[in-house]
Amino acid sequence: MRLLLSLACLAAAWLTASCCLAATHAAPARHYRVVGYATGWNPVQDKDAGKIDTLIFAFARLENGRVVLDTQGERRLRRLTALKASHPALSVAISVGGWGAGGFSEAASSAAGRRAFADSAAALVAAHHADGLDVDWEYPDHHESGIRSSPRDRRDFTLLLQAIRASLDRAGAAHGRTGANHYTLSIAAADGPFISGIDIAAVAPSLDWFNLMTYDFVNAMTPTTGHHTGLHASRLAPADARSTSRAVRQFLAAGVPPHKLVIGAAFYGREFAGVRPAHDGLYQPYARFVGTLAWPRLESHYIGKRGYVRHWDARAQAPWLWNPGTRRFVSYDDPRSIAAKAAYVKAMHLGGIMYWEQSLDPGDELLEAIWQGLR
Repeated sequence: MRLLLSLACLAAAWLTASCCLAATHAAPARHYRVVGYATGWNPVQDKDAGKIDTLIFAFARLENGRVVLDTQGERRLRRLTALKASHPALSVAISVGGWGAGGFSEAASSAAGRRAFADSAAALVAAHHADGLDVDWEYPDHHESGIRSSPRDRRDFTLLLQAIRASLDRAGAAHGRTGANHYTLSIAAADGPFISGIDIAAVAPSLDWFNLMTYDFVNAMTPTTGHHTGLHASRLAPADARSTSRAVRQFLAAGVPPHKLVIGAAFYGREFAGVRPAHDGLYQPYARFVGTLAWPRLESHYIGKRGYVRHWDARAQAPWLWNPGTRRFVSYDDPRSIAAKAAYVKAMHLGGIMYWEQSLDPGDELLEAIWQGLR
């Protein structure tokens, strides 16, 4: 009898282990978000729309404290929402704001202003058959872009997002958008000193995710060149240099769940002229910021062409171009650096990758790198 009981126990243990193993193998792979900002849509990209989870239309604006779209904006938004007919898994959100877009501090400063903002935003989402709202206030308690700010913005931004969340939920209930199908709310957020006007821990419960703008780390307002969208800090970078991984650590330290962090990729480069030649121009003073270069132009006119030599920073996991003849420097993302970002998202159990901007990658080469990297 003891032998039979022992055999029965062994059989039960084997069956339990087998079931657990089967359940482990059957568990679905984690899904990571692919989120793209889009000012419009090129029909040639229809074939790749299924690789995108959420397209965020840029931009609605604030007018007298209310979120509105002009006629041209409505037409461009319709091009995005029309994609849902052939790609039912695609979501389309509306972003309000952008660099230099004001009116946020004023609207958020009173309960009536927050209610008008929130209710008009929710009505706009519902009326245009969108799936959510993205708030791109650049930035609370900051005026670098020329907008009005206030020390009260930190508190008011939390209250504004809470009001928007409530309005979206009310509108969603009226249109059958509840539970997993609720209207989403996200924000575009920077890092480093630009996040001082946001109480990160306080706003996180209202948000489905944060779109971390982990690009433009170097630009016309910074004293040196550098990786404008680097994953990690270069060994040449100053101690306070911004990077994607430092941004993530900053938000995690503030208590944001990892799955709510969607890091950014840039579908464009930043070019600088009159750059000091040390270290092939990396983290060097420059005479002039030249501007932005879309990914197709980087491929056709810059990478390995006309004296521009591609370099790779193994520590930062980022490429750059250096032209020793003209002393020009270009920082950008490419498929290799995007693959590194995707691997980092998986290693850190983050929410996914966001990019700016759809029209800058008409061949969907960089979108493909994001999609493949996150699979």
